[in-house]
Amino acid sequence: MHFNIKSINEWETVVNQIIPQLKHNILLLKGNLGAGKTTFTQFLLKNLGSEDEVNSPTYSIVNEYQTPKGKVFHFDLYRLKNIDEVYDIGIEEYLDNAFLCIIEWPEVYEEDLYGLNYHTMSIINTGENREISFE
Repeated sequence: MHFNIKSINEWETVVNQIIPQLKHNILLLKGNLGAGKTTFTQFLLKNLGSEDEVNSPTYSIVNEYQTPKGKVFHFDLYRLKNIDEVYDIGIEEYLDNAFLCIIEWPEVYEEDLYGLNYHTMSIINTGENREISFE
């Protein structure tokens, strides 16, 4: 799926079309700083029925949110230097106990996802709009 949005309110349309396509409990979010990864996550969690305040997990590494469908864990792996640090936070435990795990900056961990089913969403900020692809 591909989207091209020009305003923050259009994230709602993106989320409405992506939710029915979520077949796996792992969603990798890729994009440069300021692309809209956390903004997307805010719209997604609201749509999933969460009443929690959604913030970037930049410093906490992982935030936990409640939804009627189950727990959602939102990761930001940007500050992690290697795969050992990813395992040190207990990522496998989170993956096993979540309705959904949203992973920003997944590159440090992506190779170890081999054999698991997951979705990938890429966001490119062109300055005038956001180009989004979802697989």
